[in-house]
Amino acid sequence: MRLCITESRAITAYVAEKFKETEPDLIRHKDAKEAALVKVWTEVESHYYEPAVSPIIYEYFVAPFQGKEPDKSVIDTNVEKLKKVLDVYEAKLSSTKYLAGDFYSLADLSNVSETHYLMQTPCASTVNERPHVKAWWEDISSRPAFTKVVGGMTFGQNQEE
Repeated sequence: MRLCITESRAITAYVAEKFKETEPDLIRHKDAKEAALVKVWTEVESHYYEPAVSPIIYEYFVAPFQGKEPDKSVIDTNVEKLKKVLDVYEAKLSSTKYLAGDFYSLADLSNVSETHYLMQTPCASTVNERPHVKAWWEDISSRPAFTKVVGGMTFGQNQEE
């Protein structure tokens, strides 16, 4: 039977589950407490981070393709929401290297693509102003898998580069 998954969080969870016996185990199957923390932080990304950052990315990258100027009021409203979320991230990352603990997990991976685009906007300061969030972002965005994939991410970048 063929499986077709179209939602990015479901796709990454499926891949992490399918390859759980390999390293790194992004879901932390061998430790129930760590696995629960991974789920908590993937939910935080889904319910708080993504809803704040997605409209910012839309205004800077999609609206111009539609012949519109970025809507400053939408950006400002969502930057305020994002700051609150990043304050929570900052507090968490002041005591652990990654969101769910001292291990890279699906919780961190779930933040990668949108943070990548956020960092290409004037709102990158929301990350850079928080030393633990900035260090976390520099760590996860320098991983070999990320650098390999980001080379193929052209949305919002000059196609001729």
